Amino acid sequence: MPGDISAKVYSKAAQGNSHILEAGSTAQTLAYTQNFMHFEPLTIAGALVLSIWIYLVLLRGGFWRVGRDMAQLQNANLAAGIVAVIPARNEAAVIGEAVASLLGQTVRDLHIVLVDDNSSDGTAEVARQAAGKAGKLDSLTILSGSEPPRGWTGKLWAMHQGLQKASERDPDFLLLTDADTLHAPENIAALVAIADAGRYDLTSFMVRLRCQTLAEKFLIPAFVYFFFLLYPPAWVNDPRRRTAAAAGGCMLIRPQALARIGGIEAIRGEIIDDCALAREVKRGGGKVWLGLTETAASLRNYESFGEIRRMVSRTAFNQLRHSTLLLAATLAGMIATFLLPFGFLFFRGLLFWLGAGAGVLMLISYVSTIRFYRLNPLWALSLPAAAIFFMWATLDSAMQFWRGKVEPGKAGCRIRLPNAACARTEMSALISNCQEATCRSSSLSAKFPTPESCRKRSCRASRKNRAGC
Repeated sequence: MPGDISAKVYSKAAQGNSHILEAGSTAQTLAYTQNFMHFEPLTIAGALVLSIWIYLVLLRGGFWRVGRDMAQLQNANLAAGIVAVIPARNEAAVIGEAVASLLGQTVRDLHIVLVDDNSSDGTAEVARQAAGKAGKLDSLTILSGSEPPRGWTGKLWAMHQGLQKASERDPDFLLLTDADTLHAPENIAALVAIADAGRYDLTSFMVRLRCQTLAEKFLIPAFVYFFFLLYPPAWVNDPRRRTAAAAGGCMLIRPQALARIGGIEAIRGEIIDDCALAREVKRGGGKVWLGLTETAASLRNYESFGEIRRMVSRTAFNQLRHSTLLLAATLAGMIATFLLPFGFLFFRGLLFWLGAGAGVLMLISYVSTIRFYRLNPLWALSLPAAAIFFMWATLDSAMQFWRGKVEPGKAGCRIRLPNAACARTEMSALISNCQEATCRSSSLSAKFPTPESCRKRSCRASRKNRAGC
């Protein structure tokens, strides 16, 4: 009997302990499940961000390897006939150096057509003096630009006039370049060599932008990095892909290719004209090449963050085709790609390592651009902050568009509004003020010659109403 009682006592105790263990196990399982459910969405987000960076680094055309296409081909055809067309408006500070650098090229047959777009600072005279100093005054033709017809941007209309004059010389190539671009002696020969070797119709160099001030060091490498992220050169140069882009400061095009797309008139209303030209050339069956060079440099300096913001804001929303949906998607994508990796570093465990992996890939991809500009590699750490800046500039571009503002650009592009009256256009919500007023917009930098009817009736109204006349 006592043994039976003891057995029953032990049996009850064992059952109690079993229930206790089962309860403890259930509590642990519930806690684990709750923790898993709490971190699962963030873990998925972290894995997604890391996947994005694996794709960008390995599968997006190697856009970040900015130095790999810089090798320039030898045995260029130095006898090729080339006419350079330069639209210029109030560029006296830089046009002399640009003209002198073109007249010092190793190619032997180069002529310059400068279209002076109603400058008020003596741009044409400075260019003439530079040509005279180089002993090649006969290699420079200066045209006085006329007012653009309806539907033309001022820059493209100036280029159109220059191209008409250039066609009289029946050149092998046309060079479309900016008034602030400085060319090393072998720069054009390198473009010719690349065009001939690959039978490219449009060949362009992304020129080396100035990177000296704090604002430039912080933002210019990032600007170039984002440009190549959008338009990987390997994809641009592949005729099987639809990706097309060019860098407007230095573009070499065959006259036959330009004629095939209907001339510069085919893009007469485009704001981002260089990429639009490349798109039309490629769409028409032509071959396009884009690369980065150190043999051409921009003379344009950006002393402040505000100047760079305005430069970006002029075209950013136009790049998104004025779509609010694309704007939202772009901002969300920028946040996920450039900000979340560092945000995940504040977590522990797997999420930390996912963020760290994405961050390392980001920095590795950006270091090559930093090195191209000969900056300390630690500047690569500034990319997330630069991304925030460009997000702000893009949002500012959209807000300017919605408010109907237009901001003047470096080339002083001008456009004549339809019906010669104050109006907001569907394309860029432009304002026409009284007199030759400067208007602001995210998508176009322009000065508008205001019609007489607008002068008489709407000067005060445009000042009172920021949205337009």
